[in-house]
Amino acid sequence: MELKGQLAVVTGAGRGIGAAISRRLAGMGATVVLAARDMAQLHAVRQEIESTGGTAEARQLDLMNEQSVAKLAADIENRHRRCDILVNNAAIGNSGKPLHEMPPADWDSLMATNLRGPYLMIRAFAPLMVRAGSGHIINISSLAGHNPLPGGAAYSASKWGLNGLTYSVAEELRPHNIRVSVVAPGSVNTHFGGGGSGKNPDKKIQPDDVAHVVAMLVTQAPQSFVSEVLLRPTQKP
Repeated sequence: MELKGQLAVVTGAGRGIGAAISRRLAGMGATVVLAARDMAQLHAVRQEIESTGGTAEARQLDLMNEQSVAKLAADIENRHRRCDILVNNAAIGNSGKPLHEMPPADWDSLMATNLRGPYLMIRAFAPLMVRAGSGHIINISSLAGHNPLPGGAAYSASKWGLNGLTYSVAEELRPHNIRVSVVAPGSVNTHFGGGGSGKNPDKKIQPDDVAHVVAMLVTQAPQSFVSEVLLRPTQKP
């Protein structure tokens, strides 16, 4: 129960990596605010957490809507007066077509979710952490933010951007004792992007593997922090 008394906000918490992270943090004693658009999925995760003795709240969130993010932050400040952990996990992929065939509307939607969304969340929740003089912000990126990804140029660009955002915000918030980290997994066994890669799902990284890394980051000794974790499967799928 290392996180007892702490509050964590997780975006994209209705399934996959976000749900796994939420279960793990709740199991460590945190109150977890599950944030996503699909309330049915959130309620299912909340019930799962509560059935094992954890505490969770389900909150609808549209990362593409600045007012939706601001409302979530205001509600949490009024209700809890704190945010100890922020996990920016929500993301969308693209179609696999070459960039020159990608409609501008799809580009805008992807960037709004994968890059502008984390910016809005940090902008909304960092002040609570600054006031407390502590906190963790963890951005879930991808190995696509380090490597070329033919057919996924927009997604790759958003994750390269998220990495750069993370490194820079970490320097901005260090004086306030806020630790900002990025986790960059390879292929994870989820339904993200349709899930049909043809790879062996048993050899892929599992959502709980990512959750394990997040748990490690938020329980680091106070005099240090991990800037980035690159997470790969033991065997190539």
